[in-house]
Amino acid sequence: MSRLTVPVLAFCGAVVAVMQTLVVPLLPHVPDLTGATPGAAGWLVTVTLLTGAVCTPVLGRAGDMYGKRRVLLASLGVLTAGSVLCALTSAIGVLIAGRALQGAALAVIPLGISIIRDALPPERVLPSIALMSSTLGIGAAIGLPVAAVVVENFDWHTMFWASAALGVLDVVLVLCFVSESPLRTPGRFDVIGTLGLAATLVGTLLAITQGAQWGWASARTLGLLGGSLLVGLLWARYELRTASPVVDLRVSARPAVLLTNVAGLLIGFAFYANSLVTAQLVQEPTSTGYGLGASIVVSGMCLLPGGLAMVALSPVSARISATYGPRTALALAAAVMALGYVVRFFTSHSLGLIVAGATVVASGTAIAYSALPALVMRAVPVTETGAANGLNTLMRSVGQACCSAVVAAVLAHVTFTVGGRSAPTLHAYLLIFLIAAGAALAALVVTLLLPSARPGGPAGNVAVTTAAPAARETMT
Repeated sequence: MSRLTVPVLAFCGAVVAVMQTLVVPLLPHVPDLTGATPGAAGWLVTVTLLTGAVCTPVLGRAGDMYGKRRVLLASLGVLTAGSVLCALTSAIGVLIAGRALQGAALAVIPLGISIIRDALPPERVLPSIALMSSTLGIGAAIGLPVAAVVVENFDWHTMFWASAALGVLDVVLVLCFVSESPLRTPGRFDVIGTLGLAATLVGTLLAITQGAQWGWASARTLGLLGGSLLVGLLWARYELRTASPVVDLRVSARPAVLLTNVAGLLIGFAFYANSLVTAQLVQEPTSTGYGLGASIVVSGMCLLPGGLAMVALSPVSARISATYGPRTALALAAAVMALGYVVRFFTSHSLGLIVAGATVVASGTAIAYSALPALVMRAVPVTETGAANGLNTLMRSVGQACCSAVVAAVLAHVTFTVGGRSAPTLHAYLLIFLIAAGAALAALVVTLLLPSARPGGPAGNVAVTTAAPAARETMT
């Protein structure tokens, strides 16, 4: 195995994470640039969430069955194709299609984690997956300021050409430095289960992300939620009866896996509030009495220290997990995130203190995102790591979707009139900080309910050591 394998996989993960937030600074300008409505422009973010949610567990399962490197390369190819499609057009429909392809590549991160687990010796697994998992937050923190600089200084298509070039570079690096894992999960791919999962997720996430616009009590929103619930129940019944399910619900129902996924959802919620609110808060005009009137670039730069902190803390998190166990690391992370929002609650008038609070939250996120895959891999067979990590990544995305809906609802309804326009009050932002802190504390409670590591070895190595016999049985 090449010593560049982990850096290459981490780079791929960071590129994919950047794609998720790439268009956020562009959204206010999309109606003027494309002639689209603001609602249609919002789909440039929503569609990546939908395709990412569906493809992450599905491609994780495909990687377990057909080869993780092969599926990783396919995901990076789809990302590159989506980037080129966006770079070549100003039509909103085509842009949404391209963004859908970019979102499908979110599976790169759980696939990379699974390759690391399969290929590395036990002592190197925790530090490497800590770095790989943290790229989801690192890329988001770095992507916003970089995209803001591009939007202000270059033609907006440039950022899509740049992302296409990075996608090609990712493919070349993987071909050169990442070997295929020999582990395979036997069986046939669950097409019916995949379609049922897709229908359930798309319906649920559509209702969550569009509920504020459609009305939470509207027939469309309630119909989607009800239909998704019905399809989800039928899907679960089918998955329990099929020999090779796309999601093994029996494994997922184990307390160690279920509670880890619930914690992942809550951590995803708490993390995303930091990214969503910071840029908007500092851009609010000074006429509001609390806004700083900062530019898009300055607002994006507020998240950059947090991204750098996540890079620095990923090995620290791995050391905490190896020494005290990933459950302790996740509990510490949730507490740090809650503390960060307490700081933010009392320091929302100063740019420096806003950055400090955002960095504390990002630091907790780095530790959490490093501990979550360690908890997952401790609890599932080695042949299911791709699907299991994909499901955990999905739960973080669902948490982010819920956070986006809550933030939009609070900022839209807790308002006042200033300078002839409606703007969120300071209390709206403070309420969001309290809600996010509550999500972090709920994640702490869920983490404390997780079963303790089995005796007989370091907590961080349990998944690797206990799963070794299964791994040998499935080598090809």
